[in-house]
Amino acid sequence: MRHQSRRAIAARHNKKTVCFVPRVLVLSMMGALASGQAYAQENNDRVFQLGKVVVQSNLERDAPLGESAVSQEKMQAFDLRDVGAAVSVQPGVSVSAGGARNEQMVYVRGFDSRQVPLFLDGIPQYVPYDGYVDFTRFTTMDLSEIRVAKGAASLLYGPNIMGGAINLVSRKPVKEFEGEFRAGYATGDQRYSALNVGTNQGSWYLQAGLSWSGERTFPLGRGFEDQKPRPTDTGDTRSNASQRDKKASFKLGITPNATDEYVIGYVNQKGQKDNPVYTGVNDAKLGQRYWRWPYWDKESLYFLSSTQLGENNTLKTRVYEDKYSNGLDMYSDGQYATLTGPTSEYSDRTRGAALEWVNSSLDNHELHFALHYKEDTHRDPKPAGTEHYKDVTTSLAFEDRIALGDLWQLRVGASHERRKAKEAHNFETGDTDATNGLLELGYDWSEAMQVYGSVAYKTRFPTIKDRYSSRMGYAQPNPDLKPEHAIHYELGLRGQPWEGAQLESALFLSQVRDMIQSTVIQAPGCDKYRPVGFCDQATNVGKARQMGVELSLQQQFSAQWTGGLAYTYLNRRNQSDPDVKLVDTPAHRLFAHLSWKPSAQWEVMGSVETESGRYYSYANSKGDQIYEKTPGFALLGLKGIWRPNSDITLEAGVRNLGDKLYQYKEGYPMPGRVWFVGGSYRF
Repeated sequence: MRHQSRRAIAARHNKKTVCFVPRVLVLSMMGALASGQAYAQENNDRVFQLGKVVVQSNLERDAPLGESAVSQEKMQAFDLRDVGAAVSVQPGVSVSAGGARNEQMVYVRGFDSRQVPLFLDGIPQYVPYDGYVDFTRFTTMDLSEIRVAKGAASLLYGPNIMGGAINLVSRKPVKEFEGEFRAGYATGDQRYSALNVGTNQGSWYLQAGLSWSGERTFPLGRGFEDQKPRPTDTGDTRSNASQRDKKASFKLGITPNATDEYVIGYVNQKGQKDNPVYTGVNDAKLGQRYWRWPYWDKESLYFLSSTQLGENNTLKTRVYEDKYSNGLDMYSDGQYATLTGPTSEYSDRTRGAALEWVNSSLDNHELHFALHYKEDTHRDPKPAGTEHYKDVTTSLAFEDRIALGDLWQLRVGASHERRKAKEAHNFETGDTDATNGLLELGYDWSEAMQVYGSVAYKTRFPTIKDRYSSRMGYAQPNPDLKPEHAIHYELGLRGQPWEGAQLESALFLSQVRDMIQSTVIQAPGCDKYRPVGFCDQATNVGKARQMGVELSLQQQFSAQWTGGLAYTYLNRRNQSDPDVKLVDTPAHRLFAHLSWKPSAQWEVMGSVETESGRYYSYANSKGDQIYEKTPGFALLGLKGIWRPNSDITLEAGVRNLGDKLYQYKEGYPMPGRVWFVGGSYRF
């Protein structure tokens, strides 16, 4: 086809653009970068393609629109050892850490992890009860890349992707035998180690990984002071801040021919964490939580396959079971010697399957049809007996990728989803449904640049917690909650604007309707709520607008110098009640880095992470909700790297060089200056 030949020519000529760099310098850069490019290509080959939900179509010259990736190479370069830290270097993404449950949350354009669910090789990973995950518990050392999709995320991911999706893609070996070992140590007795090994024998392959990470505490920033009337943190390091994570992963793949693949995967995560105590000025209003989680465990077993049927058809399957359990110990005081009751235990399970049919028999079309089935169960032990909850969610999705001549590409999609409450303790069961759609148009402005626009309508079903939780005596359940929905608009530009540069930029606007918010109602039964006779209740009353700008620019200045930045401006407004602020996200955020390689063996890297303050809320003595902002901050990082040969890397550096005292959530300080050393060996 004519559009394919043009794309082949464009690829061969590799984007002819105006060049501002002298030819001699370009030639020297090519030689100096050859080994680095070979290493990057080798890492790219290790990306487990079957673990992606969206793959590059034969009709597309470039990677799919609306999705970006954090490579394993980038994770290692910036010491991004958990998923939250890894995705935070992307434009449009921010994190929130600490808080009353000591959880790391991720926000994509202002949408939280209930609205931007987490996947592993396309398998849902979020907790069925409340839709959240603690991103710190998900380590990155056995991954090949992390894919972040935003407003126009493919409907092939399945239900509840109202704000996008985050997909963790595992590794696939490329050699007969290969492996990597990594280890490191940092201030606060922080340690980590990881071993990944694999073999690819042509008709089958095996990939396995083991990792361990933990810390006893972390140093507090310059000028920290516990502001409670009875301080619990009086030293230079954070009290009750230890955590530990162990992970084992295994994947066996059968590749009987060049087109078919059948894979069994297994991941076992075991975590433990303490909950640092609040240290702010609102102690009397918030109370204290002397909490520890003795276990935070997760186990995933899944089967993936891809089978080509004739010349124009491919059938893909995903079948999985995911188990999640955690325990919470609550103590009477900061001595952590006396429990206030038995361990609070949660046990959740997800079983599901997805079937996708890909058809390319029509000229210039690639059709995708997907069917999803997901069964979520939650068990909540109570003194009066265990409460049982079960939801079944189904989805039928369609997407068509269309090449409109040489320069234009179109993607259209629609899906219909239904959620049935099969078990709901003492509540009546019922069901609800939702319809989604998207339209995306791309134009090859030149052989090096592409402009695109998209419109998408997305929904999210309320979770088991949204509908049935009494919030420990403060709230009235609402089983009749409706789905939230959002309309996303986006205009973007990406490509190589000049020699050595890679640009991605976007303008976005999201209108959220039926947003689930907590409101006060007059009702009996909330024995802990004051004044008596009233309750909180989750209702569909919210309207919000989220708009902003994203910019990502990576630049190769010379053979020795490279740099880049990722900037986000986000404006969120509660249109239902402007006096009620939308919390936990900064208006401005920037991550920038610069690297200098004086020789092939040595490299010095510097980075800066800065953001403006974010709103938080608390109730005053009258019960009024008060909104204030945390201070903005800037963190500097510096690292030196020595590579004595192509297989060994040794490094040392510092995070938060200025020992800045900062926090994402008021009263929960983050680490001050942290010194670290580490190394890796590839074989």
